[in-house]
Amino acid sequence: MHAATVKTYLEDLQVRIVEALEAFDGKPFARDAWERPLGGGGVTRVIEEGAFFERGGCNFSHVMGGTLPPSATANRPELAGRSFEAMGVSLVLHPRNPYCPTVHMNVRFFIAEAPDANPVWWFGGGMDLTPYYPFEEDVRHFHQTCRQAILPWGEAEYQRLKDWCDRYFFLKHRNEPRGVGGLFFDDHGADGETPFEDAFALTRSVGDAFVGAYLPIAERRRDTPYGERERDFQAYRRGRYVEFNLVFDRGTLFGLQSGGRTESILMSMPPIVKWRYDWQPEAGSPEATLYTDYLRPRDWA
Repeated sequence: MHAATVKTYLEDLQVRIVEALEAFDGKPFARDAWERPLGGGGVTRVIEEGAFFERGGCNFSHVMGGTLPPSATANRPELAGRSFEAMGVSLVLHPRNPYCPTVHMNVRFFIAEAPDANPVWWFGGGMDLTPYYPFEEDVRHFHQTCRQAILPWGEAEYQRLKDWCDRYFFLKHRNEPRGVGGLFFDDHGADGETPFEDAFALTRSVGDAFVGAYLPIAERRRDTPYGERERDFQAYRRGRYVEFNLVFDRGTLFGLQSGGRTESILMSMPPIVKWRYDWQPEAGSPEATLYTDYLRPRDWA
């Protein structure tokens, strides 16, 4: 009963978000339905070389069968060996214009089952912003929208999920945040004490807030002039995005470890990326502003 209700919401969320993004970009997203040999499948919606988005995807997946992989039981070893059912919507958007930030959003639902025990369910998700040439009004708008989504559960809960995001989207080997944060939560309901309807409502509030959090920023910046310098720095900073997703991201690791569809999992990768040896921004430059003023936890909302 719970799974069917959540699936209906997630499928509708994907449709609503893709429709909003298509209307904004002007180019339709390709649709790719797929099946997982071990059980389940999904629908991948992808745009490449759009009018605004250089690359982006909004995926729905619903997979089951096999046992929970290590990425899902690292914080819950008591669930190791259980079979699972997992579903979610995950999106990443990479605009071409370096003055428009990359954005990520994900909402997901898990059920872990064992023959001799009660099922354990939980929700996870969040959204975060990764600017290259940031504007304070954009970052504040994103965080204020995130705050409004969580405020029905209290200011303390918003601060908890905001702080969790700052900790999670952090590249330990670089000692720097991936971006300017947003919201992150996981294992919501796994304690067996949180009512399902309450946990589901919070998850819906996050998913429903995404379009209003991001598209106004994209609209403000879509026509900002840029040149090769800005594109070059964008490609360099996109490298951090790749490093985080392949080394730390629990969603990416879960997908790969559970036999998910690789093309759909890696649609989050940006199309053009660069790495340089020990590069440092020039003091006082626009590029340095990202490091000095934005890549640190702040109370943006």
